Amino acid sequence: MGAVDDRLAAAGIELPEAPPPAAAYVPWTRTGNLVFTAGQIPVKDGSPISAGKVGADVSLEEGQAAARQCAINVLAQLKAATDGDLDRIARIVKITVFVASAPDFAQQHLVANGASELLGEILGDEVGRHARSAVGTAVLPLDVPVEVEAVAELR
Repeated sequence: MGAVDDRLAAAGIELPEAPPPAAAYVPWTRTGNLVFTAGQIPVKDGSPISAGKVGADVSLEEGQAAARQCAINVLAQLKAATDGDLDRIARIVKITVFVASAPDFAQQHLVANGASELLGEILGDEVGRHARSAVGTAVLPLDVPVEVEAVAELR
């Protein structure tokens, strides 16, 4: 058990098995020392934890919780990509957070904090801090409020 696994346990987080792709894509791909994850949605125990648009059906806090769950699922994909050793992650290079938003909602960056803060907490500041884009969109697959993709550098 490595340091990242210890921090996950201390936070009470058990990573799910990396879910298989839902369509014609792979859940992650590696080139050189970089791993690119496919977008991860806020699924827990096989079902989305929330649905709808942030700023309408989903509160800011619920959106942040959804982004946090997306980041947990990103870590599950990275665990698969590292053969189970999350300590092989040298750095999260960048994440992109897509937020299904009500037309007048303009706090996508605050929703994205749910994912960014989880990655910092679990991976530590040096490894978990990253560049980020937070993008508002009209709709996401399965009507989920948030989707997160990541680029990670491996040791």
